Amino acid sequence: MTIQDIVNDLKKRAAPLDFGDYNGFLAIQVSLSDLDHEPFYVEIKDGKLSVEPYEYHDRQANLIVSSGNFMKMVNQKLDPMLAFTTGKLKVEGDLGKAAELAELLKKFA
Repeated sequence: MTIQDIVNDLKKRAAPLDFGDYNGFLAIQVSLSDLDHEPFYVEIKDGKLSVEPYEYHDRQANLIVSSGNFMKMVNQKLDPMLAFTTGKLKVEGDLGKAAELAELLKKFA
């Protein structure tokens, strides 16, 4: 699986979803450890979700995880808290914002 495959999958899953009830701003970068830390970002701004395969310099948090474990979290087969406590997921930055993303990922399953 490539970073573009993951980004395309997330965009496809997000298309029918409504994020209008999300009050605030979320800017999370995901660095895929098994793909030379290639990044993509997830942003929610003004109720709209964006997923793009770029580094996000003004991010609130950076998640470092393998592509397989990230997709397991998206598919609800790996609990993000368990991944964090067992070292499968590392978070740099705001842990609260990372937890918000983990909660929003439930919509993608």
